[in-house]
Amino acid sequence: MSLIELIAGVEAREATLTVFDPRADTADTLAGHFADRNVRVVDGSADEGPEGYAVLSRDGEFVTAVAVEDLLPGYDGGTTDGDSEPDISGDPGPSRVGEPVLDHLDETMFTSYSRADMVAASREIEDRAWRVGTGELHAGFQTLEVLTGEANTYDRLGEKDDLDVHAYATAEGDSPDADHYTVHIGRTAEIRETWFVAYDGGGYDDAKCALLAEERAPGEFYGFWSYDPETVDTIIEYLRERYQSSEATDGDDGATA
Repeated sequence: MSLIELIAGVEAREATLTVFDPRADTADTLAGHFADRNVRVVDGSADEGPEGYAVLSRDGEFVTAVAVEDLLPGYDGGTTDGDSEPDISGDPGPSRVGEPVLDHLDETMFTSYSRADMVAASREIEDRAWRVGTGELHAGFQTLEVLTGEANTYDRLGEKDDLDVHAYATAEGDSPDADHYTVHIGRTAEIRETWFVAYDGGGYDDAKCALLAEERAPGEFYGFWSYDPETVDTIIEYLRERYQSSEATDGDDGATA
């Protein structure tokens, strides 16, 4: 499965949060909070039974159910005429809204990330690898020109004795001096079109994380975050098999498309 296919596979695994609530706008409010998650929020209706709850499902199968008041801190549970927002007192912050279902969403989808957004997201994973200090870090920069701009950061990461750092790029621009990490030049379209950073956790499943995105328009990236150990392992195993079987200095595995 290629990197592009991995993105498509996560996209296809979209979950559904069905909201059973007397408030006409609760589903819209939750949809706004879950906009960067791989979940679709819809209104539900039941002929009888309780109201004010939501059901998370994937591929038609039940995952979990939770009260709306637990999803929206400060929600008062009353009905409205459909013109006002649910009463959310104070500023709970994005980490609190929707918290009961977040653990069931292994991947976080995003759209239209800019290059600045991608750099900021990449820093989170690089920082985790730096703090743990062991294992493998794999990062794709699209081109050698982009990699050169990050050369100092990756040389510093590679100075960690127990952290094995690998960078991937197409042969556009000059290769930087890489004293403490390995550069793989992949002559494939997916290396040119994707941006990724994946850390294997250094032996700790809880530390595994990955960012994988496709540039679908100039400077705009679509992809996902993942803290799911199986997903992270899949990305890293693919990179090893596809791009590390050849000489690290040129990375030419014979593919040109």
